Order: sequence, then C-alpha cells, then structure tokens
Amino acid sequence: MSHKKTSSLISLLVGLLVLPQPTSFAADSIAITSAFSQLVSTPALADPSVIVLDEITGEVLYESNANSPRKPASVIKLISATAAYTYLSPTDSYTTTLWDGVDSKSVVIQGSLDPWISYENSVAQKMGRTSLERFEFNALSRLKKLNSGSTKNTTIYASNLYPQEVRHLEKFLKDHKVSTKVVRIKGDVAIQKSASYVLGSTSPILQRIIDWTLTWSDNLLAERIARLASVAAGNTLDDAGVAITFETMLNSMGISTSNLIVKDASGLSKENRVTAKQISQLLMVIYHDPQFAPLINGLPVGGVSGTLENRFIETAPSAVGLVRAKTGTLDGTTNLAGYVDSGDHEYIFVIIADRHSKSYSVTKRVRATVDRILGKIATPRLPELLTSNLESVTATS
Repeated sequence: MSHKKTSSLISLLVGLLVLPQPTSFAADSIAITSAFSQLVSTPALADPSVIVLDEITGEVLYESNANSPRKPASVIKLISATAAYTYLSPTDSYTTTLWDGVDSKSVVIQGSLDPWISYENSVAQKMGRTSLERFEFNALSRLKKLNSGSTKNTTIYASNLYPQEVRHLEKFLKDHKVSTKVVRIKGDVAIQKSASYVLGSTSPILQRIIDWTLTWSDNLLAERIARLASVAAGNTLDDAGVAITFETMLNSMGISTSNLIVKDASGLSKENRVTAKQISQLLMVIYHDPQFAPLINGLPVGGVSGTLENRFIETAPSAVGLVRAKTGTLDGTTNLAGYVDSGDHEYIFVIIADRHSKSYSVTKRVRATVDRILGKIATPRLPELLTSNLESVTATS
C-alpha cells in the first residue's frame, strides 16, 4: 500500500474514532423500549410474547406477555442443547459396528444410540454421517456370504439402536424379501454374540453434533441428543423422560417451570409450551456459565450462517453479524430468541409470535419486522473494531 493511501486511511479511521459513540445506558434503554413497543404493536405479529434483558445484570428492559405460555417451535432446541451439555460430555462420540456372529447364522450390529446415524446412504455420504443403509446392506451381504447365499433361519442381532432404526432395518429386510429376523438385545449380550469385526463408523464429537443441531435446526438430532441426555440424567429414552429431564434441569437453574409443557425436544409438536421469560432466563444462564459457551457459538448468526443466513441482509443490513439466535417456525408461528450486540452492550431477547396468520406472506412480513426492530438496536463495537483496523494498517504501512 502506498504511503499516501495509508495516510488517508489512517486519517479516516482516526476521524471515526473521535466521533461520539452511543454509550449511555439510558439512551439504549429508551431505544429498546421504543423499538420493541413498535414490534408488539405491529398487527401482523398478533400480540406476541416478548422480553428483553440486559445480559450482564439480568434487568428486564422490556416485556410484553412474557409469562404467557406459547408455542416455542424450534426455540425449544435451546433447552435440548442445554440438557445435552448438562448431562453429557461435549467430547463424547458414538460408534456403530457390524460383527459376524459366533455362529454363521447371525450377525450383530453393536450401536451406541448414535444420534448421527442417517437412514439413507446418499444423505450420509453427503453429510458425513453414519449410514444405517450401509449397515443394512452389509449385514445382509455377510449373512449370505456365510451361508452360501441363503438367509434361511438367519438373525441380525441389534443393540443400542433407536426404535425407528430397528423398524427401518425390518422394513429393509422385508423389501428385499428375506426371512431374516431382527432381534433386539442389550449391549453386553451383543458383545458375547460377536465374533469378528466387519466394519464400523464413529460420529463426530457431541459438540459438533450440537452445533449442527442449532445452526441448521435439525429436528432428528435434537430429539436424539435430548433422549441421550434423559438417559444420562437417569430418566427414560422417550418424550416423557425428556420432559422430566428438562423440568429438573431448569428448576436446578432457578428457572420456574410453571406453564412449561414438553411433548418433544425438536419443537415440531404444537402442544409444547414455554414462556418468553423462561427462555430469557435460560439464555442468561447459558451466557454466564462457561460450560455452555460452545452452545452460543453454535447458534446461527444473522445474515451469515444457518437458519439466519438469509435474514437481515435486505431487511436490516446494519444487524448482519450482530445477532446470534435460535429460530422457531411452525404454521402461524415465527419465533427468534438469542443475543444482539448493541455497541458496548449485549442484550438477550425472546420474541414468540405464535398467533399470526398461517400464510407464507405473513410469515415473511413477521420475519422482516423482527429483523428491522433488531436492526434499530444492533450496533457494532466500533471503537474496538476501528482500533484493530488502525493497528493493522499501521503495521503493514
């Protein structure tokens, strides 16, 4: 870079640095109240549930219907992910293996309740996941090879697979018109029935799985990691166990579970209920506990990644990169909950709009309104950013 251009750029950066910055908390509070009052009064949102907190102090800066039980949609995945980090290790990984049985009439699939398994091989290859279809084909192939092409009186023993995976395996055998039986067994029995290793697959660590779950709002992964957390917490591997696990965890965090209804861990159920206040308090716990720091990093970033990658770019360009939040969408429900940078402050917000018209045009309008409101308070930390840029320019000049 020429000396003349460098001098000009430094002058520009210095000039920006000396501009007055909006650091007054009172001004921020007024702006937040004004912006979110406008949001709540927007007819398209149909009387939403909203709350905004100061991330450091927990002070409620704005609320409307914050204690009203509403449909969370995929915002409930925040609870699922928190449960996973609470009861499981982020470095856990899950292995699935295929073995020849101790006799030629059997093979054994040793699972570990791997949440990363995909039913279709093409999807598994594309996404880098464990392929159930691959195990099915190889299990049948091994049985035929061990029995001169016959599958008469053969058995596939399976341990630690999800019920849906066992049903998928049974359907696979039926579709291939073979009489091979599928028998579910416990893990220790599976080891006893296994003779020689055939193939296997290991998932990424749990942290990466949770990242994907949050970033792309993966429903199946959310259900599975929540059930793994439920088992680790001493509860059952089903929706009832998950509900108990969520309630116990939230209560232990000092969060009231009054009006909380959990029917699934993905948010697909329209019977789920949470309050904006509950989710905001959970986001406070997540922010202040280092154990949950990876969870924040897994959230979609406005205009940048995941389910928010196309948001804010046209509706509120100033907010691009400044919002980390979990989306939640069902028919007539458009939610967003997370964190927004605003100069030298960061705020927690929860917006649950679950009573609006089910038309796609209204959904788009609600999203755009939410984006624009967040755009009114989203502000980068300009002094820090400009100082960093100034140092970089000076070092290279």
